[in-house]
Order: sequence, then C-alpha cells, then structure tokens
Amino acid sequence: MNISATILLAFGMSMDAFAASIGKGATLHKPKFSEALRTGLIFGAIETLTPLIGWGLGMLASQLVLEWNHWIAFVLLVFLGGRMVIEGFRGNSDEDEEPQHRHGFWLLVTTAIATSLDAMAVGVGLAFLQVNIIATALAIGCATLIMSTLGMMVGRFIGPLLGKRAEILGGIVLIGIGAQILWVHFAG
Repeated sequence: MNISATILLAFGMSMDAFAASIGKGATLHKPKFSEALRTGLIFGAIETLTPLIGWGLGMLASQLVLEWNHWIAFVLLVFLGGRMVIEGFRGNSDEDEEPQHRHGFWLLVTTAIATSLDAMAVGVGLAFLQVNIIATALAIGCATLIMSTLGMMVGRFIGPLLGKRAEILGGIVLIGIGAQILWVHFAG
C-alpha cells in the first residue's frame, strides 16, 4: 500500500470518530481546546490499537471477527446514543443544571471503541496484504486524533445553538453511525 492510499484509509477510518466528536463537543459547555485534544488523544490511541488487534486476529481467526464486529459496534453505539437521547429528554431545563465541561474518561473510551471497530475489521483485512501494519495503524491514529479534536471544536460552536437538544442530536448521530455500520455490512 502506498502513502496516498494509507492517508486516504487513515482519514476514512477517522470519519466515525469525527462525527461522534462533534456530538460530544456539542453536549459540553464551551469545551476548551485541552478537552478537545484529550478527546482526540483517547480516540486516536484506541483507533491506533484496533487495527493492530484486528491484524493479530486476522492472523488467527479472521472469519469470526468479521462475522461479529458489526453487531458489537452497533450495540455499543445504540446503547451510548440511546443513553444520550434519554438524558437529553430528561425533565431538567438548561438553566437548572450545572453545565458539563468534561466527559468522563470511560465514556470517551467506550465511544472510541465503538467507533473504531471498523478499523479493527480493516486490520483483519490488512493481515492478508503486504503492509507495514505499525505505520498504517499510526497513520489511522494520527488522522483520528486530528479529526476528533476538530470535531470537538466544531461541536463547541454547534452546542450553544442547540442547547439541550445537542445531547439528543449527538445520541442520534451515534445511533445513526451504528445503523450505518449494519447497513454497510448487510448491503455490501
């Protein structure tokens, strides 16, 4: 795989994380760049590891991974998205509650895992090609770091416009990503 194909793959793999990060940024009260970078680092680190894990699994048992990865991603994303939608519809008005400035570490890790399972499936496929998996995984992780950080900052500007609806919209985006993963699996 040449460098341009690696870069295209890397940014393609980062799009789910970008969309999820917009939703995460929109649900926070004026997230700082440091929070956006923290989110980008978490998403990027996990997106670096998952193709490596997929590559290793591809060497062992690729068919089992490919049969279940879409369902695992779907369930995780629907769970997280559903939780966000429910929280968005809760009875508290925007003025009654303390604005949230930071997402919990484990919430970000879970979201990052859910959005990076496609990268794991790509890693399985890469196990059958002559590629430098370390360089490819690092490229995917760096692209995800950049796109997730940008997504959080985009969400910063969308959040005040949407108010509490931002959390509902973020949840719908996560559910949509999960549905899209299933659609691509069954349509393709």
